[in-house]
Amino acid sequence: MVSSPRRIAFLDVDGTILEHGSVIAPSTVTAIRTARANGHAVWLCTGRADGDIHPDVRAIGFDGAISNGGAYAVDGDGRLLVEHPMPRADVEAVEAYFHAHGIEYFLQSHGAVFASPGIVAMTDEFFRRRHAQRAAELEARGLPVDAPSPMIRFRPLAEVDRDRVAKAVFVSPAADTVAHSAAELGPRFHVIPGSIPLPGGSNGEIGMTGVTKGSAILEVLALLGRDPAESIGIGDSWNDVEMFEVVADPVAMGNAPAELQALAGRVTTTVLDDGVHNAFAALGLL
Repeated sequence: MVSSPRRIAFLDVDGTILEHGSVIAPSTVTAIRTARANGHAVWLCTGRADGDIHPDVRAIGFDGAISNGGAYAVDGDGRLLVEHPMPRADVEAVEAYFHAHGIEYFLQSHGAVFASPGIVAMTDEFFRRRHAQRAAELEARGLPVDAPSPMIRFRPLAEVDRDRVAKAVFVSPAADTVAHSAAELGPRFHVIPGSIPLPGGSNGEIGMTGVTKGSAILEVLALLGRDPAESIGIGDSWNDVEMFEVVADPVAMGNAPAELQALAGRVTTTVLDDGVHNAFAALGLL
Protein backbone atom coordinates (compact mmCIF):
# COMPACT_ATOMS: atom_id res chain seq x y z
CA MET A 1 0.00 0.00 0.00
CA VAL A 2 1.34 3.47 -0.88
CA SER A 3 2.03 6.17 1.68
CA SER A 4 -0.38 8.73 0.21
CA PRO A 5 -3.60 8.95 2.25
CA ARG A 6 -5.59 9.82 -0.87
CA ARG A 7 -6.54 6.87 -3.08
CA ILE A 8 -8.54 6.70 -6.29
CA ALA A 9 -10.63 3.55 -6.69
CA PHE A 10 -12.12 2.25 -9.94
CA LEU A 11 -15.12 -0.06 -9.50
CA ASP A 12 -16.71 -2.39 -12.01
CA VAL A 13 -20.53 -2.42 -11.89
CA ASP A 14 -22.09 -5.82 -12.73
CA GLY A 15 -20.87 -8.46 -10.31
CA THR A 16 -19.03 -5.87 -8.22
CA ILE A 17 -21.63 -3.25 -7.24
CA LEU A 18 -24.75 -4.84 -8.74
CA GLU A 19 -26.05 -8.38 -8.55
CA HIS A 20 -28.96 -9.54 -10.77
CA GLY A 21 -28.88 -6.21 -12.59
CA SER A 22 -30.68 -4.34 -9.81
CA VAL A 23 -29.62 -5.58 -6.34
CA ILE A 24 -26.96 -3.68 -4.36
CA ALA A 25 -25.66 -4.77 -0.95
CA PRO A 26 -26.29 -1.92 1.53
CA SER A 27 -22.68 -2.17 2.74
CA THR A 28 -21.48 -1.29 -0.78
CA VAL A 29 -23.36 2.01 -0.72
CA THR A 30 -22.03 2.82 2.74
CA ALA A 31 -18.46 1.93 1.80
CA ILE A 32 -18.41 4.12 -1.31
CA ARG A 33 -19.94 7.11 0.44
CA THR A 34 -17.66 6.73 3.45
CA ALA A 35 -14.55 6.46 1.29
CA ARG A 36 -15.47 9.65 -0.55
CA ALA A 37 -16.23 11.43 2.73
CA ASN A 38 -12.75 10.38 3.87
CA GLY A 39 -11.20 12.21 0.92
CA HIS A 40 -10.74 9.33 -1.51
CA ALA A 41 -12.02 9.42 -5.10
CA VAL A 42 -14.27 6.62 -6.35
CA TRP A 43 -14.95 6.11 -10.05
CA LEU A 44 -17.13 3.67 -11.90
CA CYS A 45 -15.26 1.53 -14.43
CA THR A 46 -17.78 -0.50 -16.37
CA GLY A 47 -18.33 -2.30 -19.63
CA ARG A 48 -21.82 -0.80 -19.79
CA ALA A 49 -22.75 2.21 -21.89
CA ASP A 50 -22.83 5.37 -19.81
CA GLY A 51 -26.52 5.78 -20.64
CA ASP A 52 -27.23 2.24 -19.39
CA ILE A 53 -25.74 2.59 -15.90
CA HIS A 54 -28.47 1.67 -13.41
CA PRO A 55 -29.97 4.74 -11.70
CA ASP A 56 -29.52 3.13 -8.27
CA VAL A 57 -25.79 2.90 -8.97
CA ARG A 58 -25.60 6.54 -10.04
CA ALA A 59 -27.49 7.56 -6.89
CA ILE A 60 -24.64 6.28 -4.72
CA GLY A 61 -22.45 9.16 -5.92
CA PHE A 62 -19.15 8.95 -7.79
CA ASP A 63 -16.32 11.23 -8.90
CA GLY A 64 -16.55 10.07 -12.50
CA ALA A 65 -17.26 7.10 -14.73
CA ILE A 66 -15.29 5.08 -17.27
CA SER A 67 -17.77 3.27 -19.51
CA ASN A 68 -17.96 0.98 -22.53
CA GLY A 69 -14.94 -0.98 -21.36
CA GLY A 70 -12.69 2.08 -21.62
CA ALA A 71 -13.94 3.76 -24.80
CA TYR A 72 -15.47 6.69 -22.91
CA ALA A 73 -15.04 8.46 -19.58
CA VAL A 74 -16.74 11.44 -17.94
CA ASP A 75 -15.99 13.39 -14.78
CA GLY A 76 -18.45 13.86 -11.94
CA ASP A 77 -20.14 16.71 -13.78
CA GLY A 78 -20.64 14.63 -16.92
CA ARG A 79 -17.89 16.33 -18.94
CA LEU A 80 -16.40 13.99 -21.54
CA LEU A 81 -12.75 13.21 -20.80
CA VAL A 82 -12.07 10.11 -22.92
CA GLU A 83 -13.64 9.36 -26.31
CA HIS A 84 -12.53 6.47 -28.52
CA PRO A 85 -15.38 5.25 -30.76
CA MET A 86 -14.76 2.43 -33.21
CA PRO A 87 -14.11 3.56 -36.80
CA ARG A 88 -17.26 3.05 -38.87
CA ALA A 89 -15.55 0.58 -41.22
CA ASP A 90 -14.65 -1.59 -38.24
CA VAL A 91 -18.20 -1.49 -36.91
CA GLU A 92 -19.41 -2.64 -40.30
CA ALA A 93 -16.80 -5.44 -40.39
CA VAL A 94 -17.97 -6.73 -37.00
CA GLU A 95 -21.63 -6.60 -38.06
CA ALA A 96 -20.81 -8.44 -41.30
CA TYR A 97 -19.22 -11.19 -39.23
CA PHE A 98 -22.34 -11.46 -37.04
CA HIS A 99 -24.66 -11.57 -40.02
CA ALA A 100 -22.55 -14.22 -41.78
CA HIS A 101 -22.73 -16.50 -38.75
CA GLY A 102 -26.29 -15.87 -37.59
CA ILE A 103 -25.24 -14.19 -34.33
CA GLU A 104 -27.47 -11.86 -32.31
CA TYR A 105 -25.73 -8.76 -30.98
CA PHE A 106 -25.98 -5.24 -29.67
CA LEU A 107 -23.92 -2.12 -30.30
CA GLN A 108 -23.08 0.30 -27.52
CA SER A 109 -22.59 4.04 -27.87
CA HIS A 110 -21.79 6.45 -25.06
CA GLY A 111 -25.46 7.11 -24.46
CA ALA A 112 -27.37 3.93 -25.32
CA VAL A 113 -27.46 0.28 -26.36
CA PHE A 114 -28.89 -0.79 -29.75
CA ALA A 115 -30.02 -4.39 -30.20
CA SER A 116 -30.52 -6.75 -33.10
CA PRO A 117 -34.12 -8.06 -33.26
CA GLY A 118 -33.65 -11.42 -31.55
CA ILE A 119 -31.51 -10.43 -28.61
CA VAL A 120 -34.07 -8.63 -26.45
CA ALA A 121 -36.29 -11.65 -25.73
CA MET A 122 -33.23 -13.88 -25.32
CA THR A 123 -31.54 -11.76 -22.67
CA ASP A 124 -34.79 -10.87 -20.85
CA GLU A 125 -35.65 -14.56 -20.49
CA PHE A 126 -32.16 -15.39 -19.25
CA PHE A 127 -32.19 -12.75 -16.53
CA ARG A 128 -35.75 -13.55 -15.46
CA ARG A 129 -34.78 -17.19 -15.05
CA ARG A 130 -31.60 -16.30 -13.19
CA HIS A 131 -33.46 -13.99 -10.82
CA ALA A 132 -36.06 -16.66 -10.07
CA GLN A 133 -33.34 -19.17 -9.25
CA ARG A 134 -31.77 -16.80 -6.73
CA ALA A 135 -35.00 -15.42 -5.20
CA ALA A 136 -34.74 -17.53 -2.04
CA GLU A 137 -31.18 -16.34 -1.38
CA LEU A 138 -32.14 -12.71 -1.88
CA GLU A 139 -35.09 -13.05 0.46
CA ALA A 140 -32.90 -14.66 3.11
CA ARG A 141 -30.55 -11.68 2.91
CA GLY A 142 -33.41 -9.19 3.20
CA LEU A 143 -32.79 -7.96 -0.34
CA PRO A 144 -35.44 -7.23 -3.02
CA VAL A 145 -37.02 -10.24 -4.69
CA ASP A 146 -39.35 -8.38 -7.05
CA ALA A 147 -38.92 -8.97 -10.77
CA PRO A 148 -35.78 -6.97 -11.61
CA SER A 149 -35.79 -3.98 -13.92
CA PRO A 150 -34.29 -4.81 -17.34
CA MET A 151 -30.63 -5.76 -17.12
CA ILE A 152 -29.96 -3.79 -20.28
CA ARG A 153 -32.21 -1.11 -21.76
CA PHE A 154 -32.19 -1.66 -25.52
CA ARG A 155 -33.08 0.65 -28.39
CA PRO A 156 -33.71 -0.57 -31.95
CA LEU A 157 -30.59 -1.25 -33.97
CA ALA A 158 -31.99 0.92 -36.76
CA GLU A 159 -31.43 4.00 -34.57
CA VAL A 160 -27.69 3.54 -34.04
CA ASP A 161 -25.15 6.06 -35.32
CA ARG A 162 -22.32 3.82 -36.53
CA ASP A 163 -19.84 6.68 -36.21
CA ARG A 164 -20.39 6.70 -32.43
CA VAL A 165 -20.24 2.99 -31.57
CA ALA A 166 -17.93 2.07 -28.68
CA LYS A 167 -18.09 -1.73 -28.80
CA ALA A 168 -20.21 -4.71 -29.78
CA VAL A 169 -21.53 -7.50 -27.55
CA PHE A 170 -22.70 -10.81 -29.01
CA VAL A 171 -24.80 -13.76 -27.88
CA SER A 172 -23.99 -16.73 -30.09
CA PRO A 173 -25.44 -20.26 -30.35
CA ALA A 174 -21.91 -21.58 -30.95
CA ALA A 175 -19.61 -22.29 -27.99
CA ASP A 176 -16.42 -21.14 -29.76
CA THR A 177 -17.42 -17.69 -31.06
CA VAL A 178 -14.97 -15.76 -28.84
CA ALA A 179 -11.97 -17.56 -30.33
CA HIS A 180 -13.49 -17.82 -33.82
CA SER A 181 -14.35 -14.11 -34.07
CA ALA A 182 -10.91 -13.08 -32.81
CA ALA A 183 -9.23 -15.25 -35.45
CA GLU A 184 -11.50 -14.14 -38.29
CA LEU A 185 -11.63 -10.42 -37.48
CA GLY A 186 -7.90 -10.11 -36.81
CA PRO A 187 -5.56 -8.15 -34.52
CA ARG A 188 -7.28 -4.78 -34.88
CA PHE A 189 -9.99 -6.08 -32.57
CA HIS A 190 -9.98 -6.85 -28.84
CA VAL A 191 -12.25 -9.86 -28.26
CA ILE A 192 -12.97 -11.15 -24.75
CA PRO A 193 -15.51 -13.42 -23.06
CA GLY A 194 -18.61 -11.64 -21.78
CA SER A 195 -20.38 -12.07 -18.46
CA ILE A 196 -23.65 -13.72 -19.59
CA PRO A 197 -23.27 -17.49 -19.06
CA LEU A 198 -25.17 -19.36 -21.77
CA PRO A 199 -25.28 -23.16 -21.72
CA GLY A 200 -24.35 -24.44 -25.16
CA GLY A 201 -23.54 -20.99 -26.54
CA SER A 202 -21.16 -18.11 -25.93
CA ASN A 203 -21.18 -14.43 -25.10
CA GLY A 204 -18.42 -11.95 -25.79
CA GLU A 205 -17.39 -8.35 -26.31
CA ILE A 206 -15.58 -6.86 -29.30
CA GLY A 207 -13.81 -3.52 -29.20
CA MET A 208 -10.68 -2.01 -30.69
CA THR A 209 -7.25 -3.27 -29.67
CA GLY A 210 -5.69 -0.90 -27.15
CA VAL A 211 -9.03 0.45 -25.90
CA THR A 212 -9.60 -1.13 -22.50
CA LYS A 213 -10.48 -0.22 -18.95
CA GLY A 214 -6.74 -0.13 -18.27
CA SER A 215 -6.01 2.35 -21.06
CA ALA A 216 -8.86 4.60 -19.90
CA ILE A 217 -7.66 4.51 -16.29
CA LEU A 218 -4.21 5.69 -17.37
CA GLU A 219 -5.77 8.49 -19.43
CA VAL A 220 -7.98 9.59 -16.54
CA LEU A 221 -5.12 9.51 -14.05
CA ALA A 222 -2.97 11.63 -16.37
CA LEU A 223 -5.77 14.16 -16.89
CA LEU A 224 -6.35 14.38 -13.13
CA GLY A 225 -2.64 14.62 -12.34
CA ARG A 226 -2.89 11.51 -10.17
CA ASP A 227 -0.12 8.99 -9.55
CA PRO A 228 -0.99 5.42 -10.64
CA ALA A 229 0.52 4.33 -7.32
CA GLU A 230 -2.60 5.76 -5.65
CA SER A 231 -5.00 3.63 -7.71
CA ILE A 232 -7.21 0.69 -6.78
CA GLY A 233 -9.27 -1.46 -9.16
CA ILE A 234 -12.04 -3.87 -8.16
CA GLY A 235 -13.80 -6.18 -10.62
CA ASP A 236 -14.97 -9.67 -11.50
CA SER A 237 -14.99 -10.06 -15.30
CA TRP A 238 -12.63 -10.55 -18.22
CA ASN A 239 -12.88 -6.89 -19.20
CA ASP A 240 -11.20 -6.12 -15.85
CA VAL A 241 -7.91 -7.80 -16.77
CA GLU A 242 -6.27 -4.64 -18.12
CA MET A 243 -7.55 -2.67 -15.10
CA PHE A 244 -5.80 -5.16 -12.82
CA GLU A 245 -2.60 -4.68 -14.86
CA VAL A 246 -2.38 -0.89 -14.44
CA VAL A 247 -3.64 -0.14 -10.90
CA ALA A 248 -1.43 -0.35 -7.83
CA ASP A 249 -3.92 -2.48 -5.88
CA PRO A 250 -6.03 -4.84 -8.03
CA VAL A 251 -8.81 -6.68 -6.19
CA ALA A 252 -10.93 -9.50 -7.60
CA MET A 253 -14.40 -10.14 -6.26
CA GLY A 254 -15.04 -13.48 -4.57
CA ASN A 255 -17.49 -14.30 -7.39
CA ALA A 256 -14.84 -13.73 -10.10
CA PRO A 257 -13.49 -16.73 -12.05
CA ALA A 258 -10.50 -18.37 -10.37
CA GLU A 259 -8.20 -17.25 -13.21
CA LEU A 260 -9.08 -13.59 -12.58
CA GLN A 261 -8.63 -14.00 -8.83
CA ALA A 262 -5.14 -15.32 -9.53
CA LEU A 263 -4.36 -12.36 -11.82
CA ALA A 264 -5.45 -9.84 -9.21
CA GLY A 265 -3.68 -11.51 -6.30
CA ARG A 266 -5.91 -9.88 -3.69
CA VAL A 267 -9.45 -11.32 -3.43
CA THR A 268 -12.36 -9.92 -1.47
CA THR A 269 -15.72 -11.52 -0.66
CA THR A 270 -18.62 -11.79 -3.13
CA VAL A 271 -20.85 -9.00 -4.41
CA LEU A 272 -23.62 -9.62 -1.87
CA ASP A 273 -21.24 -10.61 0.94
CA ASP A 274 -19.83 -7.10 1.48
CA GLY A 275 -17.14 -7.50 -1.18
CA VAL A 276 -16.60 -3.79 -1.90
CA HIS A 277 -16.84 -2.85 1.79
CA ASN A 278 -14.29 -5.49 2.80
CA ALA A 279 -11.90 -4.46 0.06
CA PHE A 280 -12.11 -0.79 1.03
CA ALA A 281 -11.61 -1.66 4.68
CA ALA A 282 -8.56 -3.80 3.92
CA LEU A 283 -7.03 -1.01 1.83
CA GLY A 284 -7.60 1.67 4.49
CA LEU A 285 -10.31 3.73 2.77
CA LEU A 286 -12.84 3.42 5.59
